[in-house]
Amino acid sequence: MSINDLDDYPWDKVTPYRERAAQHADGICDLSIGSPTDPTPRIIRDALVEATDAHAYPTAAGSAEVRTAIREWYERRRGVAGLTDANVIPTIGSKELVALLPTLLGLSAGDVVVHPRAAYPTYEVGARVAGATPAAADDPDGWPEGTKLVWINSPGNPDGRVRDADELRRAVVRAREIGAVIASDECYAELGWDAPWDAERIPSILDPRVAGASRANLLSVYSLSKQSNLAGYRAAFVAGCSRLIGQLLRNRKHLGLMPPAPVQHAMSVALGDDEHVDRQREVYRRRRDELKPALESAGFRIDGSEAGLYLWTTEGQDAWASMARLADLGILAGPGVFYGDFHPQHVRLSLTASDERIRAAARRLRSVS
Repeated sequence: MSINDLDDYPWDKVTPYRERAAQHADGICDLSIGSPTDPTPRIIRDALVEATDAHAYPTAAGSAEVRTAIREWYERRRGVAGLTDANVIPTIGSKELVALLPTLLGLSAGDVVVHPRAAYPTYEVGARVAGATPAAADDPDGWPEGTKLVWINSPGNPDGRVRDADELRRAVVRAREIGAVIASDECYAELGWDAPWDAERIPSILDPRVAGASRANLLSVYSLSKQSNLAGYRAAFVAGCSRLIGQLLRNRKHLGLMPPAPVQHAMSVALGDDEHVDRQREVYRRRRDELKPALESAGFRIDGSEAGLYLWTTEGQDAWASMARLADLGILAGPGVFYGDFHPQHVRLSLTASDERIRAAARRLRSVS
């Protein structure tokens, strides 16, 4: 298929529920999309301004500054040492990389792209655009022959699931058996809530406990959109297998897709400053502590959600019925059916709304308990 054969964007189906929620006397509490509402930290905005004299083209591989910042961040925050410049490359956003990776890796008809059963829809979109076949499977033993690319998402969107080092290692072993690349989408890894992830580092696919002595065919994908409120900057990167990074770099030399130089400098500053990430994590923790018990008091069960930016919840009925019930309270959620065919009774609520809107949503939920 081509990109012009894609279905209409599914979020258009939410419009009637948005209009319904907007009728609430105290206004809508939009918890549907995980778009940050908190300010971009001043240290990062200042860095962007400092770099606006960007008269030359950015290099295809990324600046030495940003590559160094990525490597140091992986060692300091993810426990991944020994990366070189050949193992890292900045990207224009993570969604864009997810959508294009099967094409950039040369996948085509007959190849299979595996993704989680509860999955960010762009994994499937990227497979279809490349002409490959998407397949939803969480258990590595169920990955079919012909699998060329496996998407792991830990912590998961929408379900907040975390794969521990043993689970990731099992996935790596299976991928190596069938000759597949694993791309691990890890962009919520700084946002662990429930034990043990409130105290332990969420493991990366590149963690030596997982990868062993080789990073061959392993990619870790990361974004600064959430932890640094840089969604508008399209600031992301990928690290791992030097052969695959080299392939992405070679393709970029032909296609472009280099992050703008000012954004690369801002990324470098963001990656070097842990304080703003710690502050933002506490903001999301407070919102979660407010919203989670309110949902439970209103008859919802929280599943997974031990990390990340969402509460994955069900009241045991069709997701669209829950969407309607929440809309009558002025609360807009995301229906679980947008994330695959396996969770028709779940909805997803984001923690990225403002403190005031999260408090308002919690009040409304408690009022019907």
